[in-house]
Amino acid sequence: MAAEVRINASCGGDGTCGKCRVIIDKGSVKREPSPVLSQEEIVEGYALACRTLITEDLEVRIPPESRLGKIAEKERPQPTCGHLISSAEWEERLASFAFDPPFRKIYLNLPQPTLDDNISDWQRLKRELGKNGIKSNEIELPVLMSLAGVLREGNWQVTATVLQQENGCKVIKVEASDTTATHYAIAVDVGTTTVVAQLIDIVTGRTMGKRSSFNAQASCGEDVISRIIFSTKDKGLEKLQSLIVGTINKLIRELVKELDVNPNHICGILAAGNTTMTQLLFGFDPRYIREEPYIPTTTLFPWVRASEVGIEVAGHTCLYCFPCVASYIGGDITSGVIVSRMAESDSLTLFIDIGTNGEIVLGGKDWLVSCSCSAGPAFEGGGVKHGMQATRGAIEQVRIDRDNWEPMIITVGRVKPAGICGTGIIDVIAELFLSKAINQKGKFNLEIDSPRIRKGEFGPEYVLVWAEDSASGADIVLSEADVENLIRAKAAVFAGINILIESVSLDLTDIEEIIIAGAFGNYLEIEKVVTIGLLPELPCEKFTFIGNGSILGAHAAVQSQAVFKEAEAVAKKMTYLELSTNTKFMDQYISALFLPHTNIEKFPRVLDQLEK
Repeated sequence: MAAEVRINASCGGDGTCGKCRVIIDKGSVKREPSPVLSQEEIVEGYALACRTLITEDLEVRIPPESRLGKIAEKERPQPTCGHLISSAEWEERLASFAFDPPFRKIYLNLPQPTLDDNISDWQRLKRELGKNGIKSNEIELPVLMSLAGVLREGNWQVTATVLQQENGCKVIKVEASDTTATHYAIAVDVGTTTVVAQLIDIVTGRTMGKRSSFNAQASCGEDVISRIIFSTKDKGLEKLQSLIVGTINKLIRELVKELDVNPNHICGILAAGNTTMTQLLFGFDPRYIREEPYIPTTTLFPWVRASEVGIEVAGHTCLYCFPCVASYIGGDITSGVIVSRMAESDSLTLFIDIGTNGEIVLGGKDWLVSCSCSAGPAFEGGGVKHGMQATRGAIEQVRIDRDNWEPMIITVGRVKPAGICGTGIIDVIAELFLSKAINQKGKFNLEIDSPRIRKGEFGPEYVLVWAEDSASGADIVLSEADVENLIRAKAAVFAGINILIESVSLDLTDIEEIIIAGAFGNYLEIEKVVTIGLLPELPCEKFTFIGNGSILGAHAAVQSQAVFKEAEAVAKKMTYLELSTNTKFMDQYISALFLPHTNIEKFPRVLDQLEK
């Protein structure tokens, strides 16, 4: 951590995932017992970073499969099925929101006090703001404390920064002279895996720059449940809060340095994240989110000074987080629903954000109903023997020859493969199923005459990459257990979709549009996710990819207080169904534990491909 060398840590230090393997080249250590390291590996110098006590100076080598590389930044081409909203289309959508930022800078030329006009400095400022259409009822204490000096330093010519609220405006900063030309805000997507930040010019609404980074909390666990558990350990909550704040601080530092922006001119931060991530950002105890009846500390968040939670910005900079709906439907979903215009649509729309949780919203302008499915980390490479995040070297696309079962693979960065990410896992399972190498239950056909389908140390497996062709020098395989993990994950999402549809007495065929959100969802191939039964088989034209709706909604709120006001209305409007207590969910889930489903007739196109 101190050297800023990041390694995979899926299980949060429990020693069960085996993703943090390192090689001790020099020095001795004390290893705690672990079921994921063989005696042969220990002899070769392997150790789990999370279960190893350093007893002296060491030389440690981190193999490629254990490294947490840089996030892959790339433009996705239009998919063959469905429509990907382009950058130009998003610019148009953002422009369609009324440009009325919640933050305003107003230049004022105040009349100097006289014996005849001897009201207080604050009253004088309020009066002049009123002449400019600003009804100001409040002023921050630190601003009031320095007001007398600033007014006189500027010879009564000052710039007031105000935060516009429903009950009036609050003055959060007063500067000498005219500074209205420099006015910025930050939009942040506080993701479980990745944190994204945009620096926005509030004067023009233009995005000046964007940076992203892995959430440093990953060292405490890959998914929200692991992090909630970690928060209950000694000083665990304090560490988690420090790590997410540190990640945001890093991104802000990079942005202001790259764009040569004075951080003192950043007036606000608009953030969106799932419920657990938002609670951890504020330092709220999240433990009750995972305990029945699943209650977070709050779902509505007040404006606060960003510095109060540890974000390294000027003292006047405000922080606001998008409202959540429930323990497992967060502000990132509220943000995505708003920016997708789903909440204004006459069409019956299904909104899906697929990640470690599958968050699903169904409805339109009159009503919204939602649920969350615990999909686990399989879609992001977790819980898979050679799974990894979509960083350099990850296998992201797979095609398998139907005659000889030989694979064609594409990796992120087009380099030697180090592992396989979520989209690659979906691809290879779909391809293995269509080539009849696995059956509906995900079991391998060991009668196939191919060296790639074999019995491995932990059961049947398919060899994607031979050792001599991999970055790690070891075979990269997909095991039967890995297939089962993904089937369980996709079954949870498909079951959730069906429960929502049933709850409003409708049918899958009634859905007019499916919106797929999230960084992972943005790279899915509809044909493949339908083949494995993750999404229902519907016409291509019904699918729309919006990408990271969380950051886009945060950006929209920066430039339009109408979005900011709509967020609470949409969150309150959204009915939440708790699936863990839904008696019908388990029936739907069990039916979906097949490829693509126990009732394969629901997938006629897939059935047709199998019969060819």
